[in-house]
Amino acid sequence: MALKKIALIGIGNILFHDEGLGAYLVQYISENYEIPENLNIVEGGTLGFSLMTYYQEYDKVIVVGTGSKEGPVGTISSENADEVMSNEGATRKTANEVEITMMIEICTFHEDMGEVQLITMVPQDIIEVKNGMTPEALEHMPKLLDAIFEELDKSDISLQRKNSELVSFETVIESCANPTVASYR
Repeated sequence: MALKKIALIGIGNILFHDEGLGAYLVQYISENYEIPENLNIVEGGTLGFSLMTYYQEYDKVIVVGTGSKEGPVGTISSENADEVMSNEGATRKTANEVEITMMIEICTFHEDMGEVQLITMVPQDIIEVKNGMTPEALEHMPKLLDAIFEELDKSDISLQRKNSELVSFETVIESCANPTVASYR
């Protein structure tokens, strides 16, 4: 079933190593793929509760970021809003997870909340203040990208590459983590 309006939101703070993986992932998609009109790519970073309007104004919201599920670095989880709410605190170990859970909880009081899917990856390090990603987490970014593509496919969205040569994750991360004046022109 094709949905009218879909938002893909990458969350996380790029100042804390792997915490920024959601922001990096959506930037990678923006750099490398044609974005259809019914898909809005949002670098949500640390916007927190200001992202709540997407939950209410879009038919489907896919949120991607770090997660605190059990498992080795690179473990990917995908949960809908009901699953997030039924885990009784299991997905509330990081600030992002608390905010997402609270936004879902608040939006359930409104009849106009869209479908929400939370896709997370277990990071290596979200404590150290350092731009970029750890090699251990970076290795798993293609697997996280595949999970996003699978979820988009469920909404009949198939992204087409812009060029034959992809901009690498490393290049995107370097550009995001260490911006220059030239990158804003």
